[in-house]
Amino acid sequence: MSQRLPETVLGWDVGGAHLKVSCFGGDGSLQDVRQHPCTLWLGMQHLHQAIDDALAGRSLCGAVAHAVTMTGEMADLFPTRDDGVRSLADALERHLGGRRTGFYAGERGWLRPAAVRLSPQLVASSNWHASASALASRIEHALFVDMGSTTVDIVAVSAGRVLADGKRDSDRLASGELVYTGAVRTPLMALGERAPVAGREVALMAELFATSADVYRVLGWLPDDADQHETADGAPKTAAASRQRLARMVGCDAEDHGAEVWEALAAWFADVQLGRIEAAARRVLERSRLPAQAPVVAAGVGAFVVERLAHRLGRQVWPYCTALGLRSQPALNWADRCAPAVAVGLLYLGKRA
Repeated sequence: MSQRLPETVLGWDVGGAHLKVSCFGGDGSLQDVRQHPCTLWLGMQHLHQAIDDALAGRSLCGAVAHAVTMTGEMADLFPTRDDGVRSLADALERHLGGRRTGFYAGERGWLRPAAVRLSPQLVASSNWHASASALASRIEHALFVDMGSTTVDIVAVSAGRVLADGKRDSDRLASGELVYTGAVRTPLMALGERAPVAGREVALMAELFATSADVYRVLGWLPDDADQHETADGAPKTAAASRQRLARMVGCDAEDHGAEVWEALAAWFADVQLGRIEAAARRVLERSRLPAQAPVVAAGVGAFVVERLAHRLGRQVWPYCTALGLRSQPALNWADRCAPAVAVGLLYLGKRA
């Protein structure tokens, strides 16, 4: 007798700063996608609370299966990455159960919790592979670019296959497939040493006075719900407060210059960040030799930056869920922003079909 398909599959992406969850019906329809802030580096209790929040209020009838991927093992809460994978797997099993929970292990497929404890390196930081694999099953050629709050994944898909030069984070950093810069949480001191301010160059302060969220908030590009953590100074998430945080980066107060000076500084930071992403994307394109008509597939809270990247590369840009052929309702505005959570849910549905 064939195994009955679950009525619901939840896809989980456990990051170091956010927990992302997708919900698929047994018919393959994408029903819900949410992101919950999770300051994992401050302790496992924050993950337990985020999981409880994600499960609260859900009407999960019948059989439920769970598909999990992660990057949270990188949090400095854990002595090693292997310890982190095991701790996260234990936490997910505690909340979700083990029999219907699969952990994504890239080309090795799915592992149960017991197997994850034996081979944690197979599961560590594989969420990018899940996103690209789901895309490769639906599209022939593409440059997948997922700009999240903290990092950017750049992965080529060619002839329906994932072309990745590296698997581990260190290899991906070397190849340009992982760029440690994001649309929300990147400290601005990481983007340069000097910046133009009112006609002169000023050295940047090596302090966490402002982040990339402040840049895009001043420019008016940041979605209202994209920044889910406290600001660098604990002050409000307003354009005026962001201008003050930018001013501190160059030893000023916002009142020292007009708003146009801080908008120009924000635009400079945005261009510097985009330049780094573009350089990495061109390295990936050079190796993969994707055809000129291959689109850039944009995902993450920084998809608005990926759109600018596609323009610079001279390529079309498609939203992630559009490229997957998923019909998501307008209310599911997190679907394209939470690509790995959507991907593992979709891949797990295919596994059990």
